[in-house]
Amino acid sequence: MVRHKNIVALSILFCIVSATAARADYESGLRAYNDGDFATAMREFRTDGSPKALYQIGLMYAEGKGVRKPNPTEGMKWYRKAADQGFVKAQYALGLLYALGEGTLTNRKEAARWYRKAADQGHVTAQYNLAQMYSRGDGVKQDEAEAFKWYRKAAEQGHGTAQLTIAQLYDKGLGVAPDKKEAARWYLKAAEQGKPAAQFAVATMYEKGEGVEADKKEALKWFRRAAEQKHAKAQFKVGFYYDRDDSGAEGKKEAVKWYRRAAESGVSEAQFNLGILYYYGRGIERNKKEAVKWFRKAAGQGDSDAQFNLGHMYDQGDGIKQDWKEAVKWYRKSADQGFDQAQFSLGLMYFHGHGVKQNRREAIKWFVKAAEQGSEEAIRTLEALGRHAPLQAH
Repeated sequence: MVRHKNIVALSILFCIVSATAARADYESGLRAYNDGDFATAMREFRTDGSPKALYQIGLMYAEGKGVRKPNPTEGMKWYRKAADQGFVKAQYALGLLYALGEGTLTNRKEAARWYRKAADQGHVTAQYNLAQMYSRGDGVKQDEAEAFKWYRKAAEQGHGTAQLTIAQLYDKGLGVAPDKKEAARWYLKAAEQGKPAAQFAVATMYEKGEGVEADKKEALKWFRRAAEQKHAKAQFKVGFYYDRDDSGAEGKKEAVKWYRRAAESGVSEAQFNLGILYYYGRGIERNKKEAVKWFRKAAGQGDSDAQFNLGHMYDQGDGIKQDWKEAVKWYRKSADQGFDQAQFSLGLMYFHGHGVKQNRREAIKWFVKAAEQGSEEAIRTLEALGRHAPLQAH
């Protein structure tokens, strides 16, 4: 019996020594890898042979470290050895290579299969990627409920983009019943991780009182956080908050600053408002040429107010050389979008033959359109012409 106990003891000791040696091989390999000694790292990882070592070998082949050049095909072979033993990082890596078509032909079904294996083990990026595949029907049958499930799992692990997506799904009621409070809760989580789109959404919810109690100060705080990360629409909103009648000179200067940033990023509302501030000299030295410049940029993006203002400035020669043909062009663009002032002004151009051939019938047509929207000027003009206005002023 004593001899048998000794044999058992020796077996246990052998297992302990073997495990310690294997761990030492992996740790030695990792140290060599971090030191840039890739030949030693490769040797140690091969000696170790554990799933995590096999994964590291795959990584080295994929990255071209310790080998002549990157070889994702060989990397895949080693990833698979580790993945088949349940090593989660290798499962995710295989999914990624199949998705990208690196080291193999693109195979979205295989990508989804390996992502699921990793996702089932809690790999957060695999959960997010799998959710995207279900959302798009990419490699799997489209399933919004399944997409929501995996987005939520990733979100609960702190994945910022997943949190933003979950918020958007609750907001829009996609794959789940609409819930503004839940949307606000998840937007806030993503916002606190610095996601500018989430910060903008949180600000908007505070502004409108959707899912949270309305709070203008909180709205401005989150608009500013997004704006400071160059979120163009948030920059416009910060400018808009400062562009108040009671904001004073300093407030107007802040409005100019934020409008300009948004305007330079192409936000048409900011371009229009910046034009207004230049036109009236609010928060900045008055400059009608600059006003024309910014109105033109907004007008070119289809902003009907800017189109009307640009038309008016050409009509009056205000800040720019008078050009009735250009005035007609911009009035028409605005009028076609239903802007009543532009419709009335276009009618006047036809009535007087400015920039177009005089045509009273066409003039009356545009006066009527403006009057139908309640334009008092158009109503009075039609009455003066002896025509009964289609609508009376309220």
